Amino acid sequence: MQPTPELGPLHISPCWDVVVVGAGPAGALAAHGLASRGVRVLLVEQRLFPRWKVCGACLSPQALAALKTAGLGDLVAAQGGLSLERLQLGVAGRVNPIALGAGRVLSRSRLDQALLEAAVAVGATVMTGTRAVLGAAATGLEPDREVVLQKGTARWSVRAKVVLIAAGLSHRAIDKEAEISTSIQPHSRIGAGCVLPGEAAELAPGVLQMAVGQGGYVGLVRVESGEINLACAFDRPMLGSVGGAALLCQKILAEAGFATLPGLKESAWQLTAALSRRTIPLAGHRLLLLGDAAGYVEPFTGEGMGWAITSSLAALPLVLRGLEHWDGAIETEWRRLHRRWVAQKQRSCRVLAVVLRHPRISWGLHRLAGSFPSVAGSMIGLLQRPALPCSTD
Repeated sequence: MQPTPELGPLHISPCWDVVVVGAGPAGALAAHGLASRGVRVLLVEQRLFPRWKVCGACLSPQALAALKTAGLGDLVAAQGGLSLERLQLGVAGRVNPIALGAGRVLSRSRLDQALLEAAVAVGATVMTGTRAVLGAAATGLEPDREVVLQKGTARWSVRAKVVLIAAGLSHRAIDKEAEISTSIQPHSRIGAGCVLPGEAAELAPGVLQMAVGQGGYVGLVRVESGEINLACAFDRPMLGSVGGAALLCQKILAEAGFATLPGLKESAWQLTAALSRRTIPLAGHRLLLLGDAAGYVEPFTGEGMGWAITSSLAALPLVLRGLEHWDGAIETEWRRLHRRWVAQKQRSCRVLAVVLRHPRISWGLHRLAGSFPSVAGSMIGLLQRPALPCSTD
């Protein structure tokens, strides 16, 4: 589906209840939840769909539980999502199998498209290929917010009672909001990824290979199409000194004890902005930040999408409340809810990311995992354990 490509200044309403900027999992699910409750929602996405995006393609039990709470519990299976059953963790030439919980594997191109279609099906209006930038900073007296849209050479503005920014790591949509700033955390890694043909690796469906080495880590998994999805987190200095993403990926795989992969140099690699970042504050007048735009930490086995989807569920009651009357208490409450349902879960991954930077500690924990696999499985289970805010009907 190519959602409503014909919409432009002459076809789009100038006034909305909610404008959502960014149609990834956080934005699309927010639009779905609001539209299903009769809210007039405009969902704006800069890229065209379907799209591929650097991502591990793993959905944790947290993410799946959040989708079920949102009424989309069958969506991943309907799109051909595969069960995720086992992690093969390689460190310093030693590979240990670790059992995983009830996760799933689904490519981001398929997942994002399905969530977008679900939002359209319940009444959301979608514009892809459209850049959105929040208008000039508003005061508490103003009843709405301006969003400036640009599609091709056309440029115009719309207004909304509430604006949700779910535009990912590099959320340029709020450049004019001077009070909100994003800081990249020290030693933050950058993401990198590509897709390889299915025959490039002897990797069974349902198995996630994770290679940890000097300079970062590499995850690969077979997705529903049979292709191999690679997602990596690299130290920027090492990426430059080794000679690029393909060579660093191969180096880390070899250090971890995995086989070489053909076609890495020829693949179309994509890089991301710095991964670990903090955004403050998470709200402004008639404005909430969701998903990666609200801050991000290097994930491990699919936690990232769980955080994004959970943030949409947590924000929904506040958005509905803000449509009736907006006050500063909503902004304060969003910071509290985000800390409870997202930021606290990110702390475990932040600690794990620090540990993985120290070879001796990583090696010691890896040997412990090999001797006591049930303990390792329990530790990963703590990262993925579902804990969800109540939905609002």
